Amino acid sequence: MSISLAEDIRSVTDLKRHTREILDHVHKSGRPTVLTVNGRADSVIIDAKVYEKQLKAMNLARLISEAETQVASGQTRSARAFLTEFKNARNI
Repeated sequence: MSISLAEDIRSVTDLKRHTREILDHVHKSGRPTVLTVNGRADSVIIDAKVYEKQLKAMNLARLISEAETQVASGQTRSARAFLTEFKNARNI
């Protein structure tokens, strides 16, 4: 996800004065808007649907990272052993 330096950086004062306009821009563009206080980055506004999608991606990446660590340390088992345990646990 990219940010347009010309369009996606606004001051908190701008947010107070043009809330609807800024929120409409965030929803329409799908890009986050950086809010500044005294010229320094302070907060980021992001569309809720975009945030949910990014959160899911981050959670998946965390799970994959954990799995890669387990594989690298030899914490694996055969698919047959897993399926047997899975079936037994669910009385299949």
